[in-house]
Amino acid sequence: MNPTVAVVGPGAIGTTVTAALHEVGRTPRMCGRTARENLELQVEGGRVVVPGPVQIDPAQVDGAADLVFLAVKSTQVEAAASWLKALCGPDTVVCVLQNGVEQESVVGPYVCGARVIPSVVWFPAQTQSDGSVWLRGEARLTLPDTSASRVVVQTLGGTRCSVELAADFKSVAWRKLLQNAVAGLMVLTGRRSGMFARGDIAELSLAYLRECLEVARADGAALSDDLPQEIVDGFRAYPADMGTSILADREADRPLEWDVRNGVVLRRGRAHGIPTPISDLVVPLLAAASDGPG
Repeated sequence: MNPTVAVVGPGAIGTTVTAALHEVGRTPRMCGRTARENLELQVEGGRVVVPGPVQIDPAQVDGAADLVFLAVKSTQVEAAASWLKALCGPDTVVCVLQNGVEQESVVGPYVCGARVIPSVVWFPAQTQSDGSVWLRGEARLTLPDTSASRVVVQTLGGTRCSVELAADFKSVAWRKLLQNAVAGLMVLTGRRSGMFARGDIAELSLAYLRECLEVARADGAALSDDLPQEIVDGFRAYPADMGTSILADREADRPLEWDVRNGVVLRRGRAHGIPTPISDLVVPLLAAASDGPG
């Protein structure tokens, strides 16, 4: 028997997971802020249309789900609290599809005793002007190797969204956080991945990533000295027009996930007594871009 599933937040990531489940006959409940007749995922060779509607009233939820994919951004968790209250019970597993290394502490207070599973999302999905989502690569998640994670493995088994279990999840999560942190520089320039082809931007990015790497190691992550160069090379290999979610939020004048993507490096660096001169500059600029005033 398949578990009952809900997806809260049918944006780029949530739509991808919803469409992956729909393709194999496991269409989840769709919960969000905006009423929509359907969700649409553009994939190589075609489109996946998931018939709706998207539910917008938590009061109409008819009971807890076995598995909830929380696909809202960290800045939207409090606004999603009513959905979590309606969908979660003590036996529910909440898989958090968000950035950062603090997912459990951010989401935990809102889930009514449910088990929270952090994840690392590895796929590039972008919302288009018509509301559809363009999946620009293979969909893949990494989860910690726990019994609760196996509910997610079972649910997504045989779909276009693969799931890996990591014994050292902390290192995987910090590796992705370094990638997200340096992507924050796109906000400060208003440019996409093509900017990393500049020698000066590559040099700045490497210095920032080495600073982040030192903090990650102090926090218990086992990461290679080669990782900063690998990340910069990865951005250089992307299409020049490839964006990132934090840049899309800046362009739309929405609040930014600056704290979970960049501020955490500054905060944990201070906790470990590690100087973070680049973070000292980048984080206030991102915070101001997000929150103002002005």
